[in-house]
Amino acid sequence: MAFAPMGPEASFFEALDQHRAALLAALRRGGGEPAAGAHLASRFEDSVGLQMVSHCTTRKIKSDSSKSIKNFALILKILSMIYKLVQSNTYATKRDIYYTDSQLFGNQTVVDNIINDISCMLKMPRRCLHILSTSKGLLAGNLRYIEEDGTKVNCSCATAVAVPSNIQGIRNLITDAKFLLIVEKDATFQRLLDDNFCNKMSPCIMVTGKGVPDLNTRLLVKKLWDTFHIPIFTLVDADPHGIEIMCIYKYGSMSMSFEAHNLTVPAIRWLGLLPSDVKRLNIPKDTLIPLTKRDQMKLDSILKRPYVTCQPFWRKEMEIMADSKMKAEIQALTFLSSDYLSRVYLPNKLKFGGWI
Repeated sequence: MAFAPMGPEASFFEALDQHRAALLAALRRGGGEPAAGAHLASRFEDSVGLQMVSHCTTRKIKSDSSKSIKNFALILKILSMIYKLVQSNTYATKRDIYYTDSQLFGNQTVVDNIINDISCMLKMPRRCLHILSTSKGLLAGNLRYIEEDGTKVNCSCATAVAVPSNIQGIRNLITDAKFLLIVEKDATFQRLLDDNFCNKMSPCIMVTGKGVPDLNTRLLVKKLWDTFHIPIFTLVDADPHGIEIMCIYKYGSMSMSFEAHNLTVPAIRWLGLLPSDVKRLNIPKDTLIPLTKRDQMKLDSILKRPYVTCQPFWRKEMEIMADSKMKAEIQALTFLSSDYLSRVYLPNKLKFGGWI
């Protein structure tokens, strides 16, 4: 089935095409220059994101220590399960491993932490250990692909498709999309589907991780970038939590810094909701929410991160938020009109290059 673009004329995408050309030119130059940042457990490079340093702090788990003997035994048990999975060329989810002996493990977090430790120790991505994560993310838009078992998937905007659990196994990806939009929240994602945003802005792709993205959603965004090199934008709340989620997609996280090359997409841009947009659009103050003490601590933490020095426009937006001591959810735009987000806000931002 061929895709027939139903959206704006080609001239609408001029800013997007120029942005893509700039991204491709940067790729040909070999990415950005390494940024001077603090040397913590992770270092930062603007062309990759947060990466684990070679001389980082390590933990020792001993078989002859009463404090760590149980953890040592659990690591050996999971290593033996990984060996069997690799040997038989089969896969299991972290949940599957937990339920093999839930009484022994105690809770899912114990299994998750041990698998992360093993992956970091062996310097092997989790999927190479034949361990998969259950996907929670959703995908919609102008995209077709074939899953590992041969299932043909044809995404559309009528209904969303679950992000595959084995991203490495999908193949034959085809799209005519001009851009990829990462949406922070499921409610906003569903609203855009209901407003037929993908068809109005065709061709495009939308992805949501339903909040903090799981590993598979991050792997999918990375695969789409590596395959198509189309502009990728984020739509998040104008609050510290939304900015944190955007940073995870773009620069990665400390906990997964050992796998940064497989997960981060530094080319991602912040499309909205910008704190300056809240002021520019005269959104009433009674629709805004005061920053909590926890919000302010999170914002201060982000402002101190090394990658913010490479993003002066981001810093300016966060300073606007800090000065106003207010945050805004994307739903605040409904005060202007029920479909303002899909009908006015996003089309204008995309047409006139309103991203940073």
